[in-house]
Parts: sequence; C-alpha cells; structure tokens
Amino acid sequence: MLNIWLLYNKVITKMAPHKQNAEAMISDVHKKIKAAFKAFDHEANDTVDVREIGTIIFSLGCFPCQAELHDFIAEVEEDHTGYIHLEKFLPAMTKVLLEKKFPPIPEDKVLQAFEVLDKENKGYLEPEELTKLMMQEGEVFTQVEMDEMLTAVTDPKNNVIYYKDLIDQLTIDYD
Repeated sequence: MLNIWLLYNKVITKMAPHKQNAEAMISDVHKKIKAAFKAFDHEANDTVDVREIGTIIFSLGCFPCQAELHDFIAEVEEDHTGYIHLEKFLPAMTKVLLEKKFPPIPEDKVLQAFEVLDKENKGYLEPEELTKLMMQEGEVFTQVEMDEMLTAVTDPKNNVIYYKDLIDQLTIDYD
C-alpha cells in the first residue's frame, strides 16, 4: 500500500507544473477576453451590444466567417435582447480560443501589417493615421467606432498607438 501511495505522490508531483501552466494559460486567456469585452461595455455592467461581438472576437485574433459568428452569437445572446453578458461570453470565448476554433492571424503577419502602415519605422502609429485608414479603406468604421477603438488602444501619455504592445495584448500564445 505504501508503494502505491509513493507512486501516486510522484505522479501528482509531476502533474502539478502542467496543471499550474494550464491554469496560468486560462487565467491569461480570461484577462484578454475581459479586457476586449470591457472596451465595449459602455455602461460598465458586464454587458455589450450584440453588434459589438464581431469586433471583440476579431480583436482577440479570431476570424470566424459570418455563419460561425452568427452561430456564436446565437449561443451567447440572452433571449434575443440584443445584449450579451460577460458571464455567457467568457466561457464560450475561452473555449473558442483554447480549441483554436476560429483560426487567428499569426502574430508576425499582424506585425508586418502594422509595419507597412508605419512607413517611418517609428514603432507606433498616430491616431489620425489609423483613423484615416480605417474610415476610408475596406470595411469602413464609423466615427463612433473609431473613437471607441482609439480610446482602448491609444497610449494616453504620448497619444500614439504602440502597435507591438497592442499586438502583445491581443494575441494569445498557446504554446
């Protein structure tokens, strides 16, 4: 009986770092999800408008197709009220991220995209530069959307967007 107990202790001891690593990774994922969610929680009541969910998911480095996004929203929306609560969003989005359900764009590709925009290699973008691009190219943002995004991503001290810091905040290292 003592041998079984010693074996059990050895196994548990070897498993403990893996459990701690998993818990740390989940904690990191939760922090990133909450930060992205709270950027759009204008009433500070752990609730966002359903129309913001795509932007939140994209900001977490996930890129579902429209059908996948629709299915995800149907899973987390409360009784078709038009609002999503953090308590429903957090576990669903955690599962998406941990299962790598909506493939992210690799961090190096995101960095390359920012570096193309940063023609002078300053390591940051001016809010005006990003606003011009986001309101004139591709799927254009409204002024309200830009103001919300800039509030979340602009360094308040220097009034610039340090894109490497932003990428670090928005990407999740699964390894």
